[in-house]
Amino acid sequence: MPERRIVDLSHPIRAGLVTYPGLPAPTITPHLTREDSRARYAPGTEFAMDIITMIGNTGTYLDSPFHRYDGGADLAGLDLATLVGLPAEVFHLQDAWGPDRRGIRAEQLADRDVRGAAVLLHTGWDRLFGAPEYGTGAPYLTEDGARRLIDAGAALVGIDSLNIDDTESGGERPAHTLLLAAGVHVVEHLTNLGALPPRGARFTAAPPAVEGFGTFPVRAFAELPA
Repeated sequence: MPERRIVDLSHPIRAGLVTYPGLPAPTITPHLTREDSRARYAPGTEFAMDIITMIGNTGTYLDSPFHRYDGGADLAGLDLATLVGLPAEVFHLQDAWGPDRRGIRAEQLADRDVRGAAVLLHTGWDRLFGAPEYGTGAPYLTEDGARRLIDAGAALVGIDSLNIDDTESGGERPAHTLLLAAGVHVVEHLTNLGALPPRGARFTAAPPAVEGFGTFPVRAFAELPA
C-alpha cells in the first residue's frame, strides 16, 4: 500500500447532539447490554447492541437528490464512483466573508478546474459547531456560485457551515435546488477543512444505501500523500 495520510472531516455523533437548531437530537439506548448478553453466550463472551434514533440531518451528512425532489435518486441509488476518492478542490475562504458578505459568490470560485471534483468550501464556521452561535449568521453558497460549480462540472459540493443555502432569507433554497437537480451531491457540516491543501487530496463521503431516504450522516475524510 502506498503511504498516505487520512484527515477526518466529520463531526462525531453523540446522544443529545444539536446539529441544526430546531431539529431533534439523537438518542442512544441499549437493546442488549453486555451484562444481559452473558446469559446468551458462552462464558467470557459478551456483546453490546444499541439503538440510535435520529433524523438524517445529524452531524456531517450528505444530501441526495431525493432530499429535494420526489423521484430523485435516494441514498441507495447513488453511484459510489461519485462519492469515493474524488479529487478535492478546497477553497479557503475563511478570510473572504463577513457579517455583511456571508454569501460565497461565483467570482470567488473562478479560475479553478473543478470538473469531476469535490469542491470543499472552507469558511471556518465549524469552530462554532454545537454552540448556539452556529445557527445564525452562517456563510453559504449563493445561487450564482452554485450555477458556476454546476457549469464547471463539479461532482460534489461540501461546506463547513450550517447549510449550503442562506437559511435566513426565507424559504428559498437555490443552492440545494440547483445542485441536486444537476446530480451534484451536497455535504454539510464538514470540519477540519483547514488541514487540507487547495488541491492534491482525495475526498470520500459515502452514506449507507438506504432506500427511500434522502439524507444521512457520512464519515467524510480526505486522503493525502504522506
